Amino acid sequence: MHDVLDITVTPLSPACGAEISGVDLTRPLSDAEIRAIKDAWGKHLVLVFRGQKLSQHDQLRFASYFGELGSRKKAPEALRSRAEGSQQDHEKVLLVTNIKVDGEPIGAFGDGEFWFHIDSGYSAKPYKYTFLYALELPSTGGNTMFSNMYKAYEAVPAALKAKLKGKKALHIHEYNRARQASHAGDISGIPHYFHPVFITHPDTGRKTLFVDRLMTTRIDGFDAAESDAILNELYQIGERREFIFEHVWRLGDFLMWDNRCTIHARTDFPKEERRLLRRCTVEGEPLYE
Repeated sequence: MHDVLDITVTPLSPACGAEISGVDLTRPLSDAEIRAIKDAWGKHLVLVFRGQKLSQHDQLRFASYFGELGSRKKAPEALRSRAEGSQQDHEKVLLVTNIKVDGEPIGAFGDGEFWFHIDSGYSAKPYKYTFLYALELPSTGGNTMFSNMYKAYEAVPAALKAKLKGKKALHIHEYNRARQASHAGDISGIPHYFHPVFITHPDTGRKTLFVDRLMTTRIDGFDAAESDAILNELYQIGERREFIFEHVWRLGDFLMWDNRCTIHARTDFPKEERRLLRRCTVEGEPLYE
């Protein structure tokens, strides 16, 4: 453990993740506290704060210490029923929930398993950071798994790294949870973007693998068979168990993670049990190899 001010940082796995204690997120933080949290974040990629009692205002204030708050991205009309909820009334907030009122979802992405993905990786400027707070939880399941994509990049064979140097991959968002997006046909009406397969993290200068199973669908410059084979190899590297920290949620947990060097997924949970988490984000920037 490493103490900074009154803050204690306790690593949670060899892959990534650390618990931060000694911080009350309901009050404004000092510059020194923010620097200590940023330092821990840079080292551990995913931070966990237990036992918080956060209002929406508290959550947004805290997230704003780390950049411009992200706006919730609106799905195109054809896919809107998968993403819009009746109680999503703040443009900076997304409710991740399976709860329905009068048969209508109050939020989005509610049920079951959720494959590994990058939040808004399909956009020109993917979110830098995501912040997620647990308000209601099922009795079991719904765990969030995070994979360290610095470690994944390091594990890519040298010959494949050389082959993929300068290559870009297509990310598409069809608002699915456990079915890969398709690049077949006309995708002009579906959110999509090409990003480098390997990016350089703008803050750390480290290389990271920037693909995920849910939304990354092809690599430019290869035929379909070779692209699929390479992507499957990269998915498997990125999802190696030794690179993953699995967070088992408790009520009052507040998590924050860096989308540029992690991918995340959700385990299944009983569909008849309620789950409600409140998400906000920080806007991103273009990504480069």
